[in-house]
Amino acid sequence: RVLAIRGRILPSTLDNVTLVADLRRAAPSGLLRVQGESSIPKAGQPIDRVFLRPENARAYPGAVRAILNADLIVAGPGSLFTSILPNLLVEGIRQAVATSTALRLYVCNVATQPGETDGFDVGDHVSALQQHLGRDIFPYVLADDGSACSGMAQTLKMVAPTYPANTGYRVVEADLCDRAVPWRHDAARLANEIMSFYHSQRTEISANKEVKE
Repeated sequence: RVLAIRGRILPSTLDNVTLVADLRRAAPSGLLRVQGESSIPKAGQPIDRVFLRPENARAYPGAVRAILNADLIVAGPGSLFTSILPNLLVEGIRQAVATSTALRLYVCNVATQPGETDGFDVGDHVSALQQHLGRDIFPYVLADDGSACSGMAQTLKMVAPTYPANTGYRVVEADLCDRAVPWRHDAARLANEIMSFYHSQRTEISANKEVKE
């Protein structure tokens, strides 16, 4: 409704897959392997990595076509390890996103998620993306700048807009949080920022092409 567009929901795969996570535990030390989307955050241990079983799940052709035909690809907001990454771990989906000529943007959550991203800042989100998908799959990251809602959430911690300078990603910071529900994005603010980003990047790309010509 915000963007006045119509969309379709397409699955990443029709294969029967299971999400598996290796968790880092302190005592006894080592990795704990947990299966199932709902079981992973309940384990309450830091996530080392997630992967799919079987690992060779076939990408849904309609989803691949939609990705390759897109002008803008946005991942997030959502559960990093149990929602966003699992869809991108389907090999055909990851390849389609990586080879797409579309602008590719990852939207970082406003707040941390218990059992998944406890203590995460923007840099930690970027590191998880790089570890699982490679360095260049999302060249741009959109994150809340913490200017308005920092400290407003009583039970959740906000994702700090801090990150190392050599991520290989360009981080765009903006005021995105919902004042009434500070651990969530304000839908209108987020939509406006995404479209502003898209138009500014397209303008920059067009200008660069004209200079080269």
